[in-house]
Amino acid sequence: MSEVKRRVAGRPASAAKASGGHSQSLVRGLTLLEFLSQSPRGLSLSEVAEMAELAPSTTHRLLQALQSQGFITQENEQGLWRIDVKTFRIGNSFLEARDFVATSRPFLRRLTQATGETANLGIRDGATAVFLAQHESPQMMRMITRLGSRAPLHASGVGKALLAWMPADERAQLLEGHELVRVTDNTLANPASLQDEMARIRAVGFACDREEHAIGLHCVAACIYDEHGSPLAAISVSGPMARIPEARLQELGGLVQATAAEITAQLGGHVPA
Repeated sequence: MSEVKRRVAGRPASAAKASGGHSQSLVRGLTLLEFLSQSPRGLSLSEVAEMAELAPSTTHRLLQALQSQGFITQENEQGLWRIDVKTFRIGNSFLEARDFVATSRPFLRRLTQATGETANLGIRDGATAVFLAQHESPQMMRMITRLGSRAPLHASGVGKALLAWMPADERAQLLEGHELVRVTDNTLANPASLQDEMARIRAVGFACDREEHAIGLHCVAACIYDEHGSPLAAISVSGPMARIPEARLQELGGLVQATAAEITAQLGGHVPA
């Protein structure tokens, strides 16, 4: 499988399969924008065409239309296409409209100041966690994730926290409908083991990622809840095992859980029993 195909494995049906006149062009254009947003280095015409399963001529026409509206730009030297400022502004408007992101930022900063480690905020999108905000550790060796990047729910601290507090039937349906990919040798890819882990998370109130998403990295995470007591988002603290050994996970877990509860209260939500 080519590198381009690997990048979009598991994506919905391609833009080429959309139908319906102007709506087809709209869906295709938005799909190209999504591909470009996932490739910070930019993509060549042939790469975009392959990812979208479109003819190069059709792809070029769509890219030019997006460029004329200021959504994307093309580098003259390498000819790579990438998102432009207008797309970035639209993306930021989503973050600003979601008050919990802005509300959480000072708490993420406080967590980093208290722990010395990177603090993150993520939400659930299908079977993945999407990271929307981050406050980086000042340490030379630190955890960094690109905003908008994704991690499997079952193989990340934020994802496991969100997964644990989903309604049981919804969680079971999600786990049965998606392959539990083993990201590292420590990833819990067995449904029974994962269900036991969910029970432990609900009992203590926070999730631990012990090298399940990346070797050498430990993470603790806890949920932020809405007014119905449903998981709205999750925050986490992540760092290298050298600074977050097993003995420190409980201490950080309590701190992250307490901070998530503060954010929940400020948003008018409540922590479920």
